[in-house]
Amino acid sequence: MHHFHYIKNELFCEEVPLSTIAQEVGTPFYLYSHATLKQHFKAFDGAFSGMKHLTCFSMKSNSNMAILRLFAQLGGGVDIVSGGELYRALKAGMEPTKIVYSGVGKEIAALEYALKSGILMFNVESAQEILNLNEVAETIGKRARLAIRVNPDVDPKTHPYISTGLKENKFGIDIKDALEQYTVASSLNGLDVVGVSCHIGSQLTEVGPFVDALRKLKELIGRLRDIVIGVDYLDLGGGLGITYEMEAPPHPEEYARAIQTELGASDLTLIFEPGRVIVGNAGILVTKILYTKQTREKMFFVVDAAMNDLMRPSLYNSYHGIQPVKIRGREKVKADIVGPICESGDFLAKGREVEMLDPGDLIAVMSAGAYGFSMSSTYNSRPKICEVMVKGDRYFTIREREGFEDLIRGESIPDFLMEDQNRVQEG
Repeated sequence: MHHFHYIKNELFCEEVPLSTIAQEVGTPFYLYSHATLKQHFKAFDGAFSGMKHLTCFSMKSNSNMAILRLFAQLGGGVDIVSGGELYRALKAGMEPTKIVYSGVGKEIAALEYALKSGILMFNVESAQEILNLNEVAETIGKRARLAIRVNPDVDPKTHPYISTGLKENKFGIDIKDALEQYTVASSLNGLDVVGVSCHIGSQLTEVGPFVDALRKLKELIGRLRDIVIGVDYLDLGGGLGITYEMEAPPHPEEYARAIQTELGASDLTLIFEPGRVIVGNAGILVTKILYTKQTREKMFFVVDAAMNDLMRPSLYNSYHGIQPVKIRGREKVKADIVGPICESGDFLAKGREVEMLDPGDLIAVMSAGAYGFSMSSTYNSRPKICEVMVKGDRYFTIREREGFEDLIRGESIPDFLMEDQNRVQEG
């Protein structure tokens, strides 16, 4: 459930009309419902209330500090994949002991930063990373807690770009090689082996692949314990999908039941890394029609949001629902919703049946809370847009809209390129 709904044919977020926000902050903008974020986090976390667990929100899906702060207040942690995400999480007030560090390409400086910050554990992904982490730990006189991210070769049955658990994917260590790497890690003076980690993909709409992966992990944990390598944590990653169009993903309670049934009585603390399932349907992108364009072939609605603001349709050919902010009862037309960027791939929807729109009308691009703003860029020198959160009958700008001056911050023109201008000024 989310809190975007119509009242007298006008779209509201909780108790605030979207048109009011648009008038005051401009368009385009991302909009999040506080009530939905809170409800979704509690629904996921509460589904595992009968098991020892920690819910670590996957920051890559949405890293706004206000959202991180909300989840920290609800008792959650975060899954990070960079030093920058660690910095954001700590600034938002996240407890270091509730942070896990994943990612296939961790830099030495980031490993040191995380180790000094006292995070819960590192999910290491290669033999070389194990050695690097040990070296960093020994250099600064600390011991690094780690799990090895195991690649179980399980088909998640999702888009190939967001599949991560097959043997041809770049992530993790092949489960057939895991025992050897655990033996190496446990022999190093700077490391404490504390867990096993796995993440098979994103936007999964079936429970089966999770259960298949868990069976393989249980077998590995048994073999580790046979050789006296202790495991306290089992990180099952994230990946539970949401409804964008016609998908029917399992509810977190169904997922939890399947995990509990397969795992049985256990002394392990489970770690989950949900992202999309919590924030996906809690956020939308609001954009304005700039032009309508009828060609001999089709109708286009040109809007002021573009692929740099929401990359998913162009990158994955992903579906996002399109809803008018005000329903006017006009005829339906089939149209492409496109942005101002000079790319044929710049679209938010293609061949979509929508109510006829005019310049100045507002539309909402639904289910945009995950991998929306966090994947945005300044391509075509378009400043990043603002983010807004609604709580009840009030709204708050939680990230200011960038200006042109932000686009060139940090850039400089060397003196040798300024010689002509200097001569003109001297003359």
